[in-house]
Amino acid sequence: MRTLPVSHEPPPADAAPGVLVGVDGSDGSLWALERALAEAQAHAVPLRVLAVVNPTPAGVSAGLEDVAQDSVGRLLAGMADVVQRGVVSASARVPDPGTPMLHVIAGDPIALLLRASARQHTLVLGTRGNGGFSRLLLGSVASALTFHALCPVLLVPGPHRA
Repeated sequence: MRTLPVSHEPPPADAAPGVLVGVDGSDGSLWALERALAEAQAHAVPLRVLAVVNPTPAGVSAGLEDVAQDSVGRLLAGMADVVQRGVVSASARVPDPGTPMLHVIAGDPIALLLRASARQHTLVLGTRGNGGFSRLLLGSVASALTFHALCPVLLVPGPHRA
């Protein structure tokens, strides 16, 4: 498997416009990743893959800061692996996919994707992520970004179920 470099910083604000795709490891986000590869290729712009891990340790008890930080590090490493595998898998189905830039960071997915959407050509998202309400048609991240993103948004539905 080809390993791509992973940044633990958000995409730079002054970078040339490109296609930004939000990935959380869910099937929906991996379908969005494949579509984003094709969109970036079709528009001849760079692809930025942004995976945001929300560790949500609201309050860490005194003396457990190291444990909490280690947990965040493991979450980021695990997500980086998921993103790498997703890119390899999606790239196999898109002719000449180019080389995406991978960003895996900790924080609030809505806030960070919103900020990263500034100056982008397109933001690509799956309609549903890893949230717990599978009967919802649109997940909370996709819903928020559909209305507040700073660029056009492309929502990619998953395959239809019988």
